[in-house]
Amino acid sequence: MTTEAPAVGRIVLLTASHRVAPGLLSWPAWRTLHAADRVLCADPYHRQLSYLREAGVTVEHAAPSAQELVDACAGGRTVVVLASGEGEPALTDGLARLGGSGRVAMPDLELLPGAYDLPGARLLDLVEVMDRIRRECPWSSQQTHKGLAKYGIEEAYELVEAIEDGDRDELREELGDVLLQVVFHARIAEEGGPGEEDEPFSIDDVAGTIVEKLIHRHPHVFGEETASTPEEVKAHWLRTKAIEKQRASVTDGVPLGQPGLALAAKLASRVRTAGLDVPLPAGQGVGYELLALAVRAEAAGVDPEAALRAAARAYRDAIRAAEGHPGNVEG
Repeated sequence: MTTEAPAVGRIVLLTASHRVAPGLLSWPAWRTLHAADRVLCADPYHRQLSYLREAGVTVEHAAPSAQELVDACAGGRTVVVLASGEGEPALTDGLARLGGSGRVAMPDLELLPGAYDLPGARLLDLVEVMDRIRRECPWSSQQTHKGLAKYGIEEAYELVEAIEDGDRDELREELGDVLLQVVFHARIAEEGGPGEEDEPFSIDDVAGTIVEKLIHRHPHVFGEETASTPEEVKAHWLRTKAIEKQRASVTDGVPLGQPGLALAAKLASRVRTAGLDVPLPAGQGVGYELLALAVRAEAAGVDPEAALRAAARAYRDAIRAAEGHPGNVEG
């Protein structure tokens, strides 16, 4: 006569992302919670507790050791452990040691994610970190839009350099630095300003504005219009942008503070797109020569600013070579 081995039960470690609203758990998670013999949680302030209790799930405040948890599964019972944000490293390490000893009949172990991060979820972390820095950092708490403006310019140039270098690690870091500027300015803007015209707005308002703009300017994606070529997409963009802005001149909205070659190319692009026939101003000197070169480059589809930077970098390498430096190592 064969004696059946006693059922050893199941331990379920239930995790949930803190970036997802509490109570929004997957169906497998809810099903497991309702079917479990016991649900344990070591943190009496766990953000999921009130929602679980409201759903009729009994949660015990307990922090069992690995051996106690194994014992609780005797007889084939299922015990769910509601993990903290950091997981339960002490408990899982203890279970691993018990299982590795070979002396204990271990229950089935299951890691059950109750909620997954959505794409972009780490942006919530950035907003939270920025909020705390703004409140508690002596330097950050005193910054203004004007005071930070120079850093935005610097970070944009460093991003361009990372792109031109083709360094993906550097690109990822510089994109983060640019993103920080956006979140920092939005956090400052939440506080409003000294004048009644300085209405406060948040990062959500910033995101909402650009989302609305992108949807409106992509009727071939979100509407009924069609576009099968990049040229047709650009035509949609320019047409909707013109309706939005209602500009009196094609030069409206061109920032005059940008580098000279980029400014000249942007003006030339506006003129060409509008189908205007505007002769270049007559004048003597290097400035007018550079203007003509920039217009010619734009017409040929070349970014004169990028072209000059590439030539300048080659010149930099030649200088370093003349100085006896090996290769084109960054200074």
